[in-house]
Amino acid sequence: MTVVQTPGAAPAPAAQAGGQPPQPAQAGPAAPARRRSVPGRIRVISGVTVASLALLFAALAVGSSSAREGLRVIGRDAGPQVVATAGLYLALSDMDAQVANVLVMGNGYPEQRREALARYDARRAEANRSLLEAFELSGDNPVERMTVQSVLDGLGRYERLAGQALLLDERAAHAPGPPPGEVVRTYREATDLMRMVLLPQAYNLTLESGTIVRATYDDKKFTVPLLRAAVLVAGLVALACLIWLQVFLARRFRRVFGPALVVATVTTAVALFSGLAVLDQDERALRTAKAAGFDSVLTLAKTRAISNSMQGDQSRYLLDRERADTYEHTFLDKSLSVLYYNAGNLAKYHAAVAAGSSTALGMLGPELVGRQGKEVFQTYQAFQAADADLRRLAAGGQTGKAVAARLETATTAFAGYDQALVRLSDSHWKVFESAVERGERALDNLWRLLPFAIGAIGLLVIAGVWPRLKEYR
Repeated sequence: MTVVQTPGAAPAPAAQAGGQPPQPAQAGPAAPARRRSVPGRIRVISGVTVASLALLFAALAVGSSSAREGLRVIGRDAGPQVVATAGLYLALSDMDAQVANVLVMGNGYPEQRREALARYDARRAEANRSLLEAFELSGDNPVERMTVQSVLDGLGRYERLAGQALLLDERAAHAPGPPPGEVVRTYREATDLMRMVLLPQAYNLTLESGTIVRATYDDKKFTVPLLRAAVLVAGLVALACLIWLQVFLARRFRRVFGPALVVATVTTAVALFSGLAVLDQDERALRTAKAAGFDSVLTLAKTRAISNSMQGDQSRYLLDRERADTYEHTFLDKSLSVLYYNAGNLAKYHAAVAAGSSTALGMLGPELVGRQGKEVFQTYQAFQAADADLRRLAAGGQTGKAVAARLETATTAFAGYDQALVRLSDSHWKVFESAVERGERALDNLWRLLPFAIGAIGLLVIAGVWPRLKEYR
């Protein structure tokens, strides 16, 4: 029988030997390899995304920890201790001022004499507390520890000399004004020890302790912005990886974006911008606490201490005639350090202060702004005017009236000036505390939310990827 092949029809496959029908041609290896590469690529992209998210949260953790360390050192640890240490200079200078006050009173002011002696004892207790704080702050620094020990030793010698001068003065029972020569000589030893040894050491101790705060601030001023930039870069990389993962899955599986990965992306963006905002707020908090708070408080503490020593110079000017010119010049030097005017002598300085210009240099110059700054300047004017009256009476030979002016008018004027300084310092201290609290509160809120954000984003990534991987099982 003849087999006729239909034109255009494909030839039938020949039978294999043994009568077996031919096997269908097998597909090439490209399709299975391609199918196997899809879950592999999903795992690779997912791994890169998780790594970028881990990098983001690591940068946030390091940045927030660095900011918190700066706030702790400046706001809770070294900062307050340095300010407290600055009180050592004030306590020591006031101790010497009260001894001078008692000696110049003689037997004419019994009530004020008792008050001065009580204040001397109170300042001595303050000095001891400040020295203990300075010792704690010094840590393992041998130089600072030796300075504290030296001040302690010198303070013991000063107390012995001051006690001898007070005892000799009480026995002399002299009229108000210069005490007997023996009293003056003993007091000279005490005040020289205080002014030439103890006060410079106390001042240097405060400066050395302040280097801890300055070094911490300088370090954080550099590292916090750098870490904030690292958070920004890590966050942008993490967002790019999440978008990359979603685009790949949508194209490969021909589906719209998965809601889990969309929520993960939004959550990551919220975590990124929240972290950047917190780090920026902490940087501003550190800057405010240091510049508008700590620096001003420390400056005003030094100003109070030096000003208090100035009123002691007034009493020393009256009780030691031989050194009157020296104490007058010392008073001028301290006045110039507090508020500088181009004045060649004390009379010209009094005139410059009375002229009313508060645009001066010196420690107090930058602080004379606002209502409280003007109040400080006005009270300083009153104190300098009282000093001018006191010296006019002393130069005219009216010693009794000069002593009365020192113990009444000048003391009242100085008390008003000192209280104005305290009020101004308190306002800066509130700025300091508020800035530190704002920074710490922002960090606390971030750390409350960060663990939940990490867990939520991780679960959302798994929820978005796992169903696609199951399709290949």
